[in-house]
Amino acid sequence: MGSNRVEDEGSIGSAVSSRRHADNEPYKVGVPPKQNLFKEFKFTFKETFFHDDPLRPFKDQSKSKKLLLGIEALFPIVDWGRRYKLSMFKGDLIAGLTIASLCIPQDIGYAKLANLDPNFGLYSSFVPPLIYAFMGSSRDIAIGPVAVVSLLLGSMLQKEIDPKHKVEYQRLAFTATFFAGLTQFALGFFRLGFLIDFLSHAAIVGFMAGAAITISLQQLKGLLGIKTKAFTKKTDIVSVMRSVWTTVHHGWNWQTIAIGVSFLAFILFTKYLAKRNKKLFWMPALAPLISVIISTFCVYITRADKQGVQIVNHIRRGINPPSLDEIHFTGSYLATGFRIGIVAGMVALTEAVAIGRTFATMKDYQIDGNKEMIALGTMNVVGSMTSCYVATGSFSRSAVNYMAGCNTAVSNIVMSLIVLLTLEVITPLFKYTPNAILASIIISAVVGLFDYDAMILIWKIDKFDFVACMGAFFGVVFVSVEIGLLIAVSISFAKILLQVTRPRTAVLGKIPRTSVYRNIQQYPEAAKVPGVLIVRVDSAIYFSNSNYIRERILRLLADEEEQLKANSQQRIQFLIVEMSPVTDIDTSGIHALEDLYKSLLKRDIKFVIANPGQVVIDKLHASDFANTLGEDKIFLSVGDAIMTLAPKLEP
Repeated sequence: MGSNRVEDEGSIGSAVSSRRHADNEPYKVGVPPKQNLFKEFKFTFKETFFHDDPLRPFKDQSKSKKLLLGIEALFPIVDWGRRYKLSMFKGDLIAGLTIASLCIPQDIGYAKLANLDPNFGLYSSFVPPLIYAFMGSSRDIAIGPVAVVSLLLGSMLQKEIDPKHKVEYQRLAFTATFFAGLTQFALGFFRLGFLIDFLSHAAIVGFMAGAAITISLQQLKGLLGIKTKAFTKKTDIVSVMRSVWTTVHHGWNWQTIAIGVSFLAFILFTKYLAKRNKKLFWMPALAPLISVIISTFCVYITRADKQGVQIVNHIRRGINPPSLDEIHFTGSYLATGFRIGIVAGMVALTEAVAIGRTFATMKDYQIDGNKEMIALGTMNVVGSMTSCYVATGSFSRSAVNYMAGCNTAVSNIVMSLIVLLTLEVITPLFKYTPNAILASIIISAVVGLFDYDAMILIWKIDKFDFVACMGAFFGVVFVSVEIGLLIAVSISFAKILLQVTRPRTAVLGKIPRTSVYRNIQQYPEAAKVPGVLIVRVDSAIYFSNSNYIRERILRLLADEEEQLKANSQQRIQFLIVEMSPVTDIDTSGIHALEDLYKSLLKRDIKFVIANPGQVVIDKLHASDFANTLGEDKIFLSVGDAIMTLAPKLEP
């Protein structure tokens, strides 16, 4: 699409050129004035790190106004809080209560997924949402633990410390959370948010789908009532299924299966109803809490825990205890926590920013990615000091928050206060909650992560993207979450490298009854100009692809000459390289053009350049290649070049 747009611009330039010059003299390619090095560096630096011009609101403002704007930039709540109306609170209150009813049972389950006690999941839905409400710029995102990050953190932590050693395991979890927050904060503060864009959408879809399968398989332990000791600590599908089938005769508990499967069916049925009728969005939001209440009551009155039904048991009562002194700032676990924190922080950040952008687009407002990173980083750093593990934006809760009619981040504050009430008063009531219910809630929550529609679309659009998607998916399912993530990142980088090192080129022909030149593969009716080969390069020319481009053009020339010779047609006398898509060129690119020029001289073929951009023509003149080639061989458009060269063609 981009190349077509460039072609259109080239044809417009050709039309303008012909209108301006009644005498058919070609319009000379403009040579830009010499750029100031400092100004050029300043422009490049600004476009790289400050493309959104964050300091624009501060221009021509008084000191007091600048101070207020600075506070608003750091704490957006100061800005929207002044415009907050009581009428908006109704929507925020309903949304906050709704997502609280969803997050409480989920948090207990997600904490188990991270091999932590249930109270740590609740802690992570109390402090982080409060911090985010003051610093975040999204109105709809709901903050708390999420399944994928919990699984990733748990699988990486248990490789270092056995979860049975609770104190040391928790200390490493807090350390990883601290460095996850520090990573997120640093990316936002130094405006390096573009780094998360290197993980392609296709890779994320595959990674999330693989994580959904892995998380669901992990929940078979609770759903079937298998004892923890008999179940593997590995996350790959082969190890998990081996553990499941080897315990089929002596490890499964039929009461647990009945509870888990029946309530899983109930939760999934409410999701189905809500999908059919958007007004019933509250049903899947309340279903997990209703399931917990009913199942807990049933287990309590029947004492099913005496018959092998595993229950949550004790959940520590009270608010988050401080944990600053438990973070490893020295010692052997410092580097381990740093490594795990970076990985968990990047995954959490990718998920949160994607969710924030999705809902911002739906409500037609803007979020600042770098501010989001600072907010997420701050809440995780503070969270690590208050017994929380990595929190981020939850898609399921954010969707419910959106559907419930939230207006601002006050819904997060309401949710946080409900969690506080739960920690102070209600936690003892969860003692008889069966683990099977938590497994059902987690499975129902991660079902939506398997986006098969997106996979089908990826297959239709880009097969290489589909390879990246499947690579990440199978890496997570058959090896581990970390390997799946590594594959996702590796394939994303491989795609970038492939596109940079192997750019597309096209042979152009003239569309009948027009002066427009197009790719002959896209337009088979386009006619080649006798004696002229027109090649378009669809990329900047850098050291990484310059040799390939030179060799590719010579290969196209050789193929064309071979075909002409076989048909006894006029030989190629001019090679025109259409350079409108070439946005930049470096020293290696200039050398490649010089080598191409020399190769063509030996074959008695004239080298012509059409429509070079400002940066390219500037560098061609700076290197003196423009003089070597000749000003009469550089044209504004392919049409101008053909018009000028046609009389010079030998019969």
